[in-house]
Order: sequence, then C-alpha cells, then structure tokens
Amino acid sequence: MRSCTWEHARRSRVRSKDPVASHDANASGTLNVLEAARRSGNIHVVVASSSSVYGANPALPKHEGLATRPMSPYAASKLATESYALAWQASYDLPTLAFRFFNVFGPLQAAGHAYAAVIPAFVDAALTDRPLQVHGDGTQSRDFTYVDTVCAVIADAVKRRVTDPEPVNLAFGSRTDLLEVIALIEELLGHEVKVEHTDPRPGDVPHSQAANDRLMGLFPDIVPVELRTGLANTIDWFRSTRDDPSRGSR
Repeated sequence: MRSCTWEHARRSRVRSKDPVASHDANASGTLNVLEAARRSGNIHVVVASSSSVYGANPALPKHEGLATRPMSPYAASKLATESYALAWQASYDLPTLAFRFFNVFGPLQAAGHAYAAVIPAFVDAALTDRPLQVHGDGTQSRDFTYVDTVCAVIADAVKRRVTDPEPVNLAFGSRTDLLEVIALIEELLGHEVKVEHTDPRPGDVPHSQAANDRLMGLFPDIVPVELRTGLANTIDWFRSTRDDPSRGSR
C-alpha cells in the first residue's frame, strides 16, 4: 500500500505548472472512478483529498468545517476530488470516504523531482552532503504523518467500509516547523547538515495542523507513529537504497 500511496502522490502533485493535467488526474479521474463504482453495484470508494484545500484560511487547527480557500490549481482539483465523492454519496447512495491527507512521509517516497515532499528531499540531500533547500525562512510548519499510519487507517476504512458525509482529516494534530525537522535529522545522523534558503514557493501555506476529532471518532484504535520514529525509518530506507540502488527507483 505504501507504493500505491506514493504513486498517487506522484501523479497528483502536478501543481501550477500543468493545471489541466492536475484537473484530469484529480477531478476527472475521480469522476470516472465514482461512475465505475456506481455502475458496478455501488462499490465502496475511498478518495485522497489534501490539506491544501484549506489554503489561505489561517485558522489553526484545521477542522473540516472551515471554509476552503485553495491557493493552487492542485488544491482546487483536490477540492473537486472530495466534492465529487461526497456528492455521489448524497445523490446515488454510493458509499464513499474522503480523506484530507496532511504531509505524508516515509520509505519508498521519491526525492528526485521538482515537487518532492519536504522530508524525502531533506533526507536525500543530507545523506549525499548536499544543502537542504528550504523555501523561505523555515518557520513554516506542517502536520507530518508517517505513511504506515496512513496505510493502517486506509486499510481499516476499506475493511470496515467506513463512510462519512463530510471530509475527514487524516492527521493527528501535531505541528512541526521545518527548522525543527532539520534539527531532528541532524540528531539522527549525528552531524550538522548544510541548509540553503530560497524564495518561498507560490501557493504554499505558512502553517498546517489538523483537528483530528472526526478521524479519532471513526478510527479510535489507530495509534500514530511518532515523527522521530518515522523519520529514523525513512533515513534507514534511504541509506538502504545506496546499498541497493534499485530500491530507490520505486
């Protein structure tokens, strides 16, 4: 399931450079899946939206009742993803569940592309003695969620055919800024790393943190993997790809 999670992310995070492709993958793609599920006897569908739908809304933590204010074509297409899923539930009784992912990270996540997630990009740079590129001053914060935790929630949702008429944040209410992540990487590696600050990236929000009341109501037995543990596992995996380069190509 880890590989499926990263393939979804790779295909989806086209962002502003190709907004039509982003719409085709997220909005039109979701519509096609929902229609196929409906024609096949109302099959249960779980879709992945994103915390980016909150966009310019500054409120913290982000609860599902907040107004959405997407700041990028990617975020707008993700809002369409969840909106279609919930509309098909309301209109056709299709059993759906729309998760809003928050900064998922972990092993098997690619680092070598323009929109790589921040943790694999940082770890890959640190292990190859390259500067960690920070967009802005590094005080922007995120609710990082380890991939195994995300997979456990999704697997439970599929097994129990969990549905909800509203979107559900898939994160646990933590908030860590990028400078703290860098300090933790240094601690785990046992040495300092190089850091290079660049201009902020258009469409990025300064802070993100999930309210997790709805998630825990639906999945009360899920215990999230701590950031430090997940980061240590991620570093170990990236190290292993240097011993076996084929592992890093997934």
